[in-house]
Amino acid sequence: MKKHIVLLCLFSSTIVATQAQKKIWNETEAQKKERLAWWTHDRFGMFIHWGTYALAGRHEWVKKRERIADRDYQKYFDHFNPDLYNPAEWAKMAKAAGMKYAVITTKHHEGFTLFDSKFTDYKVTNTPYGKDALKEWVDAFRKEGLKIGFYYSLIDWHHPAYTIDRVHPQSAGSDEEYQKLNTGRDMSVYRKYLKDQVTEILTNYGKVDVLWLDYSFPGKHGKGRDDWGSVELLKLVRKLQPGIIVNDRADLKEYAGGWDFTTPEQFKVSEWPTYEGKKIPWETCQTFSGSWGYYRDELTWKDHKQLLVLLIESVSKGGNLLLNVGPTARGTLDHRAQEALRKMGDWTKVNGRSVYGCTQAPDEFEVPDHSLLTYNPQTKRLYIHLLDYPLQNFTLKGMKGKIKYAQFLHDASEIQIREPHGYWSKKVLEEGDINLALPVNKPEVEIPVIEVFLK
Repeated sequence: MKKHIVLLCLFSSTIVATQAQKKIWNETEAQKKERLAWWTHDRFGMFIHWGTYALAGRHEWVKKRERIADRDYQKYFDHFNPDLYNPAEWAKMAKAAGMKYAVITTKHHEGFTLFDSKFTDYKVTNTPYGKDALKEWVDAFRKEGLKIGFYYSLIDWHHPAYTIDRVHPQSAGSDEEYQKLNTGRDMSVYRKYLKDQVTEILTNYGKVDVLWLDYSFPGKHGKGRDDWGSVELLKLVRKLQPGIIVNDRADLKEYAGGWDFTTPEQFKVSEWPTYEGKKIPWETCQTFSGSWGYYRDELTWKDHKQLLVLLIESVSKGGNLLLNVGPTARGTLDHRAQEALRKMGDWTKVNGRSVYGCTQAPDEFEVPDHSLLTYNPQTKRLYIHLLDYPLQNFTLKGMKGKIKYAQFLHDASEIQIREPHGYWSKKVLEEGDINLALPVNKPEVEIPVIEVFLK
């Protein structure tokens, strides 16, 4: 019996130890909700992928895709001189588009840093440009009142200690080849480098609102939490910037404090994402075109309506949209991106109330055909986004007695509640339904929004 008690105690101690290991820091759900409050309110941000790959102008993964050796890739570093770089213009465009925060690549997979790091020569201050591009960016975006975020690549295709893996430009075909390629490489050396650089970006630029670490890919010839030293790294992050919001790509999903939000990339979720049965904060990152970095000849650009639907649908499922631009090697935004941002701004200027502070509508509200709903829990207003503009009659199921007033959001013009136009329309109206009488002509906005004041 005594032996069983000892074993039980040892087993219990193991569970306690394991649970302790699964916690990066102590924070209640209420404290986390408060820390993320600005982010879940603002809903819409700008992602910026910018590095020496902009000179190649054919995708930020060009070094991997074309298996370019360091010596051949060096020409992009040697010629990096964005003489037209004016981050104040970028910030103004982001703000005018309705974006409330921005995240920039301080270092992407190629290993080049946009900041003046003490731990590498492969940095912007050693290029012909010669200045700390990140500092200029931070100052400009803060001046416009935008929250700032830093993307930092866990992956590094330039560092000599970083071991060759399956996503590396030098990736191999067999275990023996990998073993040979990695002779002399040491991830413990790289882990220190990684922590040193994360310390720099979280120390030298004031308050940082968001950190994007990218990315883990466990498995054969992959890398996960142990390779990055993710537990210690996140403890460092939380210590340096206690208020920061961190994504979920350091392979610490089951660790409390190891992540704050999940990041579906380049696809639309079917419903609000969950983890262990609970709805979780989320943000989809999307591109205007098929590339994150500047891609001169890439033609699959999304149209204005597609981009608006990405934003509205994300909010309608309780999430955020981080929409990416890939600046050119001269430091300007592609003319197609500028036009897309301008159009987004035209819409958010008059319809932003249906996005900021909004979330998924309560289940009691049935989504009308060809529409998306968002809801502001503070003002108790429901927003109906008309993806396909109806002809005069617009039925709201089960809404009788629930509405005080309805109007178009873009101009605050009344939408009357009245009997449907036409005999057959009256026949299909069921008990509890109401009809909104819309004008025949669609308003001059891509996606009109009806603002419903609820009782």
